[in-house]
Amino acid sequence: MQKFMTGFILVAALLVPAFAQTQGAALVGRWDFNIPAKDGNRAAWLGVTEKAGALEVWYQPTGGNVYEVKDAKADGKHLTLVLSPASGNHPATTWELDAAGDKLTGVQKQGEKTMPLTGVRAPELKRKEPKTWTAPEPLFNGKDLTGWEPIGDAKNSHWGVKDGLLVNDSHGANLKTTRKFDDLKVHYEMSCPDDGNSGFYLRGRYEVQIEYEPLTSNPPERRIGSIYGRITPKDMPRTPGQWETFDVTLVGRTVTVVRNGVTTIDHQVIEGITGGALDANEGEPGPFYIQGDHTGGLKFRNITVSVPKH
Repeated sequence: MQKFMTGFILVAALLVPAFAQTQGAALVGRWDFNIPAKDGNRAAWLGVTEKAGALEVWYQPTGGNVYEVKDAKADGKHLTLVLSPASGNHPATTWELDAAGDKLTGVQKQGEKTMPLTGVRAPELKRKEPKTWTAPEPLFNGKDLTGWEPIGDAKNSHWGVKDGLLVNDSHGANLKTTRKFDDLKVHYEMSCPDDGNSGFYLRGRYEVQIEYEPLTSNPPERRIGSIYGRITPKDMPRTPGQWETFDVTLVGRTVTVVRNGVTTIDHQVIEGITGGALDANEGEPGPFYIQGDHTGGLKFRNITVSVPKH
């Protein structure tokens, strides 16, 4: 009996880590959240990985940049996150989530306020690059805003056409295409003034950063040409007020950026949405959109798109 019990205990001890790993594995992955709001959904994202027997959690809020959640606790299939601690009169913001299959469901808590949460496992989006593409098609006709529309209140839009250029005069509404795209090659030329800030979004979810703010304002992964907060580009000379070209290819979630003829991001995977994403539906086509809610003074021209040729 003693030998049997010793063997049983040994087997049980070996099974415990495997069981714990299986439980923790339910939380591991990339998760897309569409969060209800008064004026529509807000997009957010979680990236959960296992490192050295512990979970590492990164959070992309609706706005701003992705960051690591330092106060994260996992208990089996349950995950507790403190996204912002209590400060002064402001209560802490916490998420309580449970994994079940390809979903994380739970609630956000802010003091007495609660809000339901549902996250779905993000799609892999692993696709081969198309062998051929269609000829570049203009998205901007140089005459008017045909094919484009403001996001939100049209009265707050300061986008217009001047001398054949797409111009945002001042801080106001963002601007998006009326068409949606999946895999794509987009070309655009832009001029950003000193202290200017904008962004050119792919599928409405991944921002190619545009900025000429002081270098101390943004780390390298949030400077011009980056996939905002996600991918740091090769360093290039900063030329505020001058015309620059961008050629961006997005296949699945793999992106290549060529700036002024130089490849600055070469076939790198975008882990998840960036701040300002219109939604978290990563597996669906989406529009291009240009930020106008940061600063004015941005100019664009020669915006064209190619799609896979079938």
